[in-house]
Amino acid sequence: MSKVAVVTGGTKGIGLAVVKRLLSNGYKVHNLDIEPSETGIFHQCDVSDVSAVQSCINAICEQSKRIDVLVSNAGKHLSANIESTDEQTLDALFALNVKGAYAAVQSVLPSMKAQNSGAIILVASDQAIIGKQNSFAYNLTKHALASMAKTTALDYASFNIRVNAVCPGTIETPLFHNAIDAYCAKSGANKAEIVAEEASLQPLNRLGQADEVAALVSFLASDDASFITGSLQSIDGGYTAQ
Repeated sequence: MSKVAVVTGGTKGIGLAVVKRLLSNGYKVHNLDIEPSETGIFHQCDVSDVSAVQSCINAICEQSKRIDVLVSNAGKHLSANIESTDEQTLDALFALNVKGAYAAVQSVLPSMKAQNSGAIILVASDQAIIGKQNSFAYNLTKHALASMAKTTALDYASFNIRVNAVCPGTIETPLFHNAIDAYCAKSGANKAEIVAEEASLQPLNRLGQADEVAALVSFLASDDASFITGSLQSIDGGYTAQ
């Protein structure tokens, strides 16, 4: 019987790369996203809606009888300082980046507890480790995911459920390009120059790729990572080591 994985935000970028990697590893992969995908088993789901996430994952549990892996990846970026962040914007970002992860983790735990095994991977950011300018709310949400990984790992270790967070740095995804496009539209900067500048800021002197993050997620989901839990796994070309 194939192992079952649930990925949130699996239609584009890192999420899509994770879905493809888990499929290649023989998993039956369910993708919860608002945008359709032909990769994996697609479920139309607004991950910022806690009840929608719970209903979707409960249905998957009933059908599959087990969930072996959860990759909570759905998220949104925001560039703004605290003065420029109104309450509505803050609430919307938390609903997706934090409450979406909360709903997904909470929903898979009964199945994982019953089978006495499971791997949960939260896709955080290098901003779960360090601060960055003009990133008040986004940074806040990613620190929250780091906390969620640590506390949940401790609370459920006795059930052989492992929980880790991956912390990608600057990864070349649609999310990255959207952020650069928005900055260039606002500032008038040249996109090629900004992308080159971003790459030069990394000690490895290049941008990361979604497939590289997916490889780390795949490892953390596997038995090869059976003694790793409660960790923050940097994958940032050395950026946070500076």
